[in-house]
Amino acid sequence: MSSTVLLSFVIGYFAILLIVAWYTSRNSNNDSFFIGNKNSNWMLVAFGMIGTSLSGVTFVSVPGTVGTAGFSYFQVVIGYLIGYIVIAFVLLPLYYRLNLTSIYNYLQHRFGMVSYKTGALFFIISRTLGATARLFLVINVLQIFILKDLGISFGVTTFIILLMILLYTFEGGVKTIVYTDTLQTTFMLLGLVICIIYIMGNLNHSVGSTLQELGQNNLTKIFNTDVNSPGFFLKSILGGMFITIGMTGLDQEMMQKNISVKRLGDSQKNMMTFSIIMVLVNFLFLLLGGVLYLYGKANNIVVPGDDLFPTIALKGIMPAAISIIFIIGLISALFPSADGALTALTSSFCIDILGLKRKENLTERQNKRTRLTVHFTFAVVFFLMVMAFKVMDSKSIIDIILKVAGFTYGPLLGLFAFGILTKRTINDRAALYVCLLAPLIILGIDFINNIEWWQRQLKLEGPWVESVRSLSVSLFGTFKIGTELLIYNGIVTFLGLWLISKRQLLSSGKTVSHTSQGMN
Repeated sequence: MSSTVLLSFVIGYFAILLIVAWYTSRNSNNDSFFIGNKNSNWMLVAFGMIGTSLSGVTFVSVPGTVGTAGFSYFQVVIGYLIGYIVIAFVLLPLYYRLNLTSIYNYLQHRFGMVSYKTGALFFIISRTLGATARLFLVINVLQIFILKDLGISFGVTTFIILLMILLYTFEGGVKTIVYTDTLQTTFMLLGLVICIIYIMGNLNHSVGSTLQELGQNNLTKIFNTDVNSPGFFLKSILGGMFITIGMTGLDQEMMQKNISVKRLGDSQKNMMTFSIIMVLVNFLFLLLGGVLYLYGKANNIVVPGDDLFPTIALKGIMPAAISIIFIIGLISALFPSADGALTALTSSFCIDILGLKRKENLTERQNKRTRLTVHFTFAVVFFLMVMAFKVMDSKSIIDIILKVAGFTYGPLLGLFAFGILTKRTINDRAALYVCLLAPLIILGIDFINNIEWWQRQLKLEGPWVESVRSLSVSLFGTFKIGTELLIYNGIVTFLGLWLISKRQLLSSGKTVSHTSQGMN
């Protein structure tokens, strides 16, 4: 199918989003943008969150891992499910009890203003890096397989996509996104199911026979029992659990939609419904990866993992209808992750960093002007970050996203865990230094432990690389850190906070004990 025809479907899809945005943003205000006026339907939130959580990375990168790693990614998915249960019954009650607009207000209640802004800062860093990595993957696919043939550069493609997202989010915010995400999740899941059914039919396979053949190729194995491997099942399950707690439960974008639901009980129903569907959908993406592997093997298609699905769908190998379905599914995966991130980052920066909710002397119009300026600024930041990922040009974006999460969500995990699990107070001013130092320590450890990964991503060369590799073997042997990196980061942050803490004050105002060593 010609690139022009495929591009016309992208434009048509965007026109539908604009219509939905116009309808839902009528009579909207700042509360509509930030928390949907606390009136979102929990079923729509649950369904729409699927698209936000999965993104283009799941649509392209997860199926691409099956050919080399089998179904081992499902270990992480099991961890996700456990993490969602923790969010539903530990974090959500906390957020509703405090009636939060920004979840990082909890840190202000518990520790003070510096901790509060530190938490918001790490969310902003985390979500910016994660969202732009996801955005890069999808834009890169559109660029390579469609827009390059039309003579459109990668930079122009990125600019136009971000302009589209700005147009339908700048007014309605969360109120609009709840509906557009529901629409986009529907298209994405339809694309997933139709592609699986078509390719299995083309191979004369059923689900059972597909799994049987994959099993014969040793690709249905889920659990990795090698304790030294980064994919060891306990590392993956625990890593998935804490990645979910960090990237969903401690993430303003994801929680912004949950706390826009009026009642806690409905929000919990949303979270549990969403978690069960997520497990099933992730299994379907792994099944898609399996049928793509078998189809590629039968047709002698050998490409990097992230390029497998786009190559089969868009290079004239499949009928035109499948190309259209793939494109619609792909952009349906792109927009929910990017629009929600842009909106949540705007909300967090306005509320947490600039303190719009605390400035009662500002009018609604002044707040709106500030919000629109911040929204536009983050769109510019997104553009610059996507261009930076283009320079890196990694072939497995999901690896980068999980790695980045391990560094940037660790301080958030440590802050919230310390607040919930202990009754100690901290030296609020020192919290920022602890939260900056912890990921730097973990970064140094991981750089030595996983020097091969860093060498591939950053294209490192020189004799010093071999020296680091020798140091890694002498320190760690064959043990490799995996997705549990986030846990180590959270533990180091927790310990650092303990060092700057003291026991809770008594009601009389006298301290129970002196501050931990090094503090007055």
